[in-house]
Amino acid sequence: MRITSKADYAVRAMIELATADGLLTAEGIAARQGMPTRFLLNILNELRVARLVESRRGRDGGYRLACPAAEVSVADVLRAVEGPLADVAGTAPEDLDYPGATAPLRDVWIATRGAVRRILETVTLGDLASGELPDPVVSMLGDPDVQHRR
Repeated sequence: MRITSKADYAVRAMIELATADGLLTAEGIAARQGMPTRFLLNILNELRVARLVESRRGRDGGYRLACPAAEVSVADVLRAVEGPLADVAGTAPEDLDYPGATAPLRDVWIATRGAVRRILETVTLGDLASGELPDPVVSMLGDPDVQHRR
């Protein structure tokens, strides 16, 4: 699975908002996280359209989460800026129809989507903001095969 810069920036911006006491500006988030401000503004707009963030204009304006951090999963953020978590060339895995010997590949893609969802739908912005990852994620990190780069 490849995580784009856009997806990474979106989650990082949302964590910044989850840890904030008030409104944050895009410029402030971008500076703290080393992101291009213009790119972040586009991402924040997508998150606003998805109703994950709220914005206020003006000199004292900025962005904040639209709902509690504990209610927003990493999957919610990724879907808002990238669309479905796992598809194959824009097609949902269950809609694929492979011929002959390749037919079982469809089920591999479906299972892959399930594995990705199992993690990304479990971890919330609240978890990340507090530094307390859910037990399934922590236990997975203890597996040497997970840590091994391939």
